[in-house]
Amino acid sequence: MKKLALLCLIIFLNCVVYLSINAAQPRPVPPLWQVYQQSFQTAKYVDLTHTITPSIPVWSGFGPSKFEPTINPKTGQPYTYQKDGSEATHYDLSTDQLGTQLDPPAHWNPDYPAIDELPATFAVRPLVVIPIQDKVARDPNYHLTVQDIQDWESRHGRIPEGSVVFVRSDWSKEWPNPELAKRKKFPGVSLQALQFLHLQRKILFHGHEPLDTDSTPTLEGEAWLLKNGYTQAEGVANLDQAPETGALVAIGYPKFKGGLGGYARYIAICPPDWKYGVSVGQIPESPLQKASKPLRWDQQLNVRVR
Repeated sequence: MKKLALLCLIIFLNCVVYLSINAAQPRPVPPLWQVYQQSFQTAKYVDLTHTITPSIPVWSGFGPSKFEPTINPKTGQPYTYQKDGSEATHYDLSTDQLGTQLDPPAHWNPDYPAIDELPATFAVRPLVVIPIQDKVARDPNYHLTVQDIQDWESRHGRIPEGSVVFVRSDWSKEWPNPELAKRKKFPGVSLQALQFLHLQRKILFHGHEPLDTDSTPTLEGEAWLLKNGYTQAEGVANLDQAPETGALVAIGYPKFKGGLGGYARYIAICPPDWKYGVSVGQIPESPLQKASKPLRWDQQLNVRVR
């Protein structure tokens, strides 16, 4: 009996020593957490996304969308904070081609992936911003050329394979003017430039500020992209606040089954010394800060406002 008790005591003491040694030893930080702490935590974040409202520009062939308070089917009345403790919104969206978008190739070719079939590897990529706003100021119908791309590379180096290339035209400066969607002349991306980016530089996808890729009668650039399995971003915003090189882009979109377009959100993750954006810890995040005014339903705008 004494031997058994002694053996149990020895095992217990060994466990205590083992646990104390391991508790005292600092555990290595996992590599991806190190990347976050060293780069992402101190980075500047810039939103490249338009806010969706019922009145934003949209192609006339899709028609307008409608927002309204969600109705309780039992009472036929909208939910309210005062009566129910929470509210919700009913969205009657005319299309999945609305606002800042991610176009999967199935938008034009059913043989290729829909929005829910895009790979998770789209999540974070190197971001390239090619500026053409000065040329667009002189010619509203200017389209990105191969020479524009090569000029960018002469300043910054070769475009990385697998990157996302956004074309800055400043077209979105007039957003949300509904007349934007009616204009026949707008800045675009030439077919030759698209083919160069995909076939020579092997980018993931490109993005532009207008709601179409080009202003040709057949949308030749958009047709080539989507019919051949490529994806694109449309309606991108705030590219004047993103650096031409050195940033990443985080890509998010809802996963609609068989969806042919995506209400996307693009966030530029910029170097810590970048002049635009907000850093982690700079504003309250958890809990979030209270607003100066509560949300209320605006009958004129058909959205909640403060």
